[in-house]
Amino acid sequence: MPNRKPTLPNGTGGATGRRLWKSVVDEYELDEHELALLVEAVRTVDALSALDADVQRMGVLVESPQGRKANPALVEARQQRIALARLLAALRLPSGDEADGRPQRRVGVRGPHRLGSVS
Repeated sequence: MPNRKPTLPNGTGGATGRRLWKSVVDEYELDEHELALLVEAVRTVDALSALDADVQRMGVLVESPQGRKANPALVEARQQRIALARLLAALRLPSGDEADGRPQRRVGVRGPHRLGSVS
């Protein structure tokens, strides 16, 4: 019996998130912990879409009692992009250049973790 593709949980996934979900589950079989990471990535890309729409509507700079300042949506979008990068790195999906037969790299978000020499 072939494996069924997992479905996106209810209440999750705007248009951008659904595209991300479909692109990953159509290509890869994921374990439960990887599906949980993917759900969070979907939520994050949807949040980014909403934040980007807010920045488009209100502009990069907004008026405040202290004068003009960066749109809070822009600041939050930067944080969400960092979170998305970490989620996608944690998924460890192969990149497009791995078609040449090199194995998938297994490293952390900040690179490979190694123990220092112990004397």
